[in-house]
Amino acid sequence: MTWIVAVVVAALVFGGLDAVWLNWAGPNFYRPRLGELLADEFRLVPALAFYAAYIAAIVWFAVRPGLAGGVGAAALNGALLGAICYATYDLTNQTTLRDWSTTVTLADIAWGAFATAIAASAATFAAERIG
Repeated sequence: MTWIVAVVVAALVFGGLDAVWLNWAGPNFYRPRLGELLADEFRLVPALAFYAAYIAAIVWFAVRPGLAGGVGAAALNGALLGAICYATYDLTNQTTLRDWSTTVTLADIAWGAFATAIAASAATFAAERIG
């Protein structure tokens, strides 16, 4: 039950935060900086693949240690995981694409660290209390 609670809460919290961020940032932040690089329409299948893999990573690399070391450990591991994952994506794009914005890279890394830390903390807290 603990792991089910962790997965569900991590998915709801991260998914909710990311939905709010992307609904604002898509038109207001990304489109002005990356315009022609962005797809015209949202692609559901790769998004679902990302979220499934990323939620599993949050639970394994941040919630699992958080259940042993507390919510603070989950937050730290979540922040590190988010920063590393988002940096991998953005720095690879900055390396390989002609016009990738450094501002986007920095904002994405900060967003990944923040959103993942919050999701991991919430999932750990819920798993400790409910699971």
